[in-house]
Amino acid sequence: MCGVTGLFSIGAAHKIDLKIRQMSDTLSHRGPDGDGFWSDTSKGVALGHNRLAILDLSEAGKQPMHSPSGRYIMSYNGEIYNTLEIRRDLETKACKFRGHSDTEVLLCAFEVYGIKETLSKITGMFAIILWDQQTQTVTLIRDFLGKKPLYIGWAGTDLLVSSELKAFQTHPDFKSDVNPDHLALYFQYACVPAPYSIYKDVWKIQSGSLMTLDLKTLKPHTNILPFMETYWDATEIIRERSEQRRTHTLDDSSTIKEFETLLSQCVSERMVSDVPLGAFLSGGIDSSAMVALMQKQSASPIKTFSIGFDVKEFNEAEFAKDIALHLGTEHHELYLSSQDALNVIPSLPHIYDEPFADISQIPTYLVSKFAQEHVTVALSGDGGDEMLGGYRRHFMIPPIWKKIQYCPYPLRKTFSQIIERFGSERWSRIGAGRHPHLADSMEKFSGLLRQKNNDDVYDYLLGLWENPYHIVPGAKQIPLPFKDKHLEGLSFSEEMMMRDSLFYLPNDILQKVDRASMAVSLEARAPLLDRRIYEYVWTLQNILRSEMEKENGS
Repeated sequence: MCGVTGLFSIGAAHKIDLKIRQMSDTLSHRGPDGDGFWSDTSKGVALGHNRLAILDLSEAGKQPMHSPSGRYIMSYNGEIYNTLEIRRDLETKACKFRGHSDTEVLLCAFEVYGIKETLSKITGMFAIILWDQQTQTVTLIRDFLGKKPLYIGWAGTDLLVSSELKAFQTHPDFKSDVNPDHLALYFQYACVPAPYSIYKDVWKIQSGSLMTLDLKTLKPHTNILPFMETYWDATEIIRERSEQRRTHTLDDSSTIKEFETLLSQCVSERMVSDVPLGAFLSGGIDSSAMVALMQKQSASPIKTFSIGFDVKEFNEAEFAKDIALHLGTEHHELYLSSQDALNVIPSLPHIYDEPFADISQIPTYLVSKFAQEHVTVALSGDGGDEMLGGYRRHFMIPPIWKKIQYCPYPLRKTFSQIIERFGSERWSRIGAGRHPHLADSMEKFSGLLRQKNNDDVYDYLLGLWENPYHIVPGAKQIPLPFKDKHLEGLSFSEEMMMRDSLFYLPNDILQKVDRASMAVSLEARAPLLDRRIYEYVWTLQNILRSEMEKENGS
């Protein structure tokens, strides 16, 4: 795992070597094992790379790296998990390799297959800056589900690219002007969703997307959003699986066996490392299943890590300890006080660069820091809830919302106002003893009553502020890519899971894990977020719907 930087001058190139080094210096936490630079001052192009060495620790794995013919130069952050399979095929096409890094294989694949065909063949997590010497174009690529970040923005007449926004701040012409439209999105969703960032003239590459920019024709301060194109569309995957859903009628035991085989493969591929490796273990289903498959494939005890808290209702360490004992892992646990959590808060602005309000960013950072004392790579159970209906909203909200919809909206709105006027203190007194959380439940129920449709319900459940445009002067609503994604034939539960993968995963969960882990130079890998698993689980759509309908009594 690494940090990547790029600088592309539109016009007169000025001190690009110094600027790219200053940008890379801010990302040393992402790559403490060394840095590398390449520039062409005649073209106004410079690439930087901060290396966290995981595979091929030799100089043969150093970046920026040239392709075999010299056409491409790449700065790349991530891991390609089916590297050996791709390499074997390339060797039949006369490709020769100096080392065994996935970077070298990826560059050779771009030359042999082309960019889009290569992306259709690989599986992994990545953020790529690819300079084409032949066409004088730069292609920026972000992985399928958005595990690795990639920002692009203007600083005067220079176009900057980086893994993190802090690199932009080193440029003398960069303006840290907050975009009010994007600030409103933050107040609504507790994060700034792609393709936007908190700043004007700065954007995020969306998950499953790429853009190719021709520096010969690009004008300074051009809006780059129209250049963004999708190469892997999660909604199209769901649509394409419609035929398979009609025929995929395996019984439970066969489905479990099939899924286990696929997940085992994904786990195995992520256990390939030239540095110490372990796993986060919370005691939940996702991380426990992942660690069980790791231990099954390991001749020695897997190192597992969990943190505990002195507040019982927030402490999962006991569950993790039981799982670790059952599986026979080499378990490490660390109990933390509330003060330990408070001590992290001053570091959060530096870690995240832009506003981010998921409270679990603190324990994620703490467990990453703890794990990094023992390993350089840690597998996690991220992704299972979003794809397999693991959140309470997936199975509790649909039956409630179905009943609410029988009531006309004007009447629902009136009931909501009555509940609010009753007051939280009065609801607390009514619930004292038998229903201690009644006030909170009634507040959420009141909010559901105010919603008009499924999209509004989802926004309400994941949002912080229902109408942020009342509190951000000058802010206006702007289009969001995940808002216009609708497919016929999905249950409400499945609609929420689809939007989780389009919005919640890349903009909240994966941003949190990337920043928290990379802040301490730890690579986090998520087997459940392999694109092959995503593509597989949507073939089980009818099974998932029927099970949920049974539970909901419909």
